[in-house]
Parts: sequence; C-alpha cells; structure tokens
Amino acid sequence: MYPIALVTPMAQDLTNYGFESLTTPNEVEQVLSKQEGTTLLVVNSVCGCAAANARPGAKISLESGKKPDRLVTVFAGVDAEATARAREFLAPYPPSSPSIALFKDGKLVHFLERRHIEGRSADIIAANLKTAYETYC
Repeated sequence: MYPIALVTPMAQDLTNYGFESLTTPNEVEQVLSKQEGTTLLVVNSVCGCAAANARPGAKISLESGKKPDRLVTVFAGVDAEATARAREFLAPYPPSSPSIALFKDGKLVHFLERRHIEGRSADIIAANLKTAYETYC
C-alpha cells in the first residue's frame, strides 16, 4: 500500500476531472454490474505511464464527441479490495495497471491493458478511446 499523501494528487488528477473514486468492493459491484448505460473505468496507478499516458489520455478522450455515461476509477496499490473486485469484471484479462475499460450494459466491451498504454502517447490513447465511444456510447 502506498502512503495516502503520495497518491492523493494522482487520484485527484481523475476525480477533479469528474471521475468517481470507488474505494470498496461494494461500490465497484454496484457500478460495474449496472445493466444500463456505459461506464469508463480507469485502473489508476503510481507508475509513470499512468501519469504520462493513461490519465491524460482518458481525460483528453472526454473533451468532445460521444462520452460514457459514468466515469469511475479504482487505485491499484491503494484500494486493494476495490481493485481486486474491479479486476473480476475485467476477466479474462490478467491484472494490469494502469488500464482502461469501457462497459456497456454491464458487459466489458473495450479494454486497454498496460501494454496498450505504455510507450503510447496520451493522444493515441485518447483516439483509441474515442473510437470505442463512437461504437458503444
């Protein structure tokens, strides 16, 4: 577990942009099992590719055009139980942080693993997500 003082600014990077922080397994269950609408989930982390690519890419993807109905995040290494529950919804993909998932009507329809984030610019990640929004939102 990381110290809260260290991760708070990293978490606020998304929550200040309108993402809801899910900190318990019950909160994750209530949101991700929802059978109506679209939800974007960012599995946040302290790594450099989260700061340089994942968080900025997720935010840029929301600047114009179609968007998910709900924006949520869990923080790997901080909210361990909530993250573990979120990862159950991401099966069959292995645990990956950071990662970004789009759900529609309670089903996972688009997923960016760390390997799709690391080494790619925020703009490329945003473009990938915008394409998913056009298809599913």
